[in-house]
Amino acid sequence: MRTVRSFSDLQEPFLAYIQDIVYATMTTVDSRNRPRARVLLPIWEVLDGVPIGWIAAYKTPVKVAHLKRNPHTTISYWSPKQNSVFADCTAEWVDEDQDVRREIWDLYKKGSPPGVGYDPANFWRGGHTDPKFGLIKLYPWRIQVLRGMDLSSVFWQAPDPAELSEPARTR
Repeated sequence: MRTVRSFSDLQEPFLAYIQDIVYATMTTVDSRNRPRARVLLPIWEVLDGVPIGWIAAYKTPVKVAHLKRNPHTTISYWSPKQNSVFADCTAEWVDEDQDVRREIWDLYKKGSPPGVGYDPANFWRGGHTDPKFGLIKLYPWRIQVLRGMDLSSVFWQAPDPAELSEPARTR
């Protein structure tokens, strides 16, 4: 097990595994502290050296209630090669900022990393302003990348939010 201070030391395998695996399991916690998992397709970008995740999803009452009560979630990826990624995050719904919603809509169409994404219009015909288009922003506070062949593991811990630059904090 190795811990790195800079996300850039982990970025290459993180993005490579996500690109290979694509779908992830998002786990939240209900009001009785029971876990609930669902498979979704997050996309990621790196802003000023910090990973930020996004999930386009229907804003169901279960997801809304879970994240309102406890915004902590784990996003986990696994492949039959035994490669894994675990991103422990806080999450929030992005409802009001139409510029961000449009940018992430376009990012889904482009794929981030390349090859990971889809055309969200297949699910939300009204575009980024469709009231059924839910957008979750993920702020990882710890990421682990595990290489299955030898079980080597690398961890990254997020800096204090006060240390982040404006783009990483706001978008």
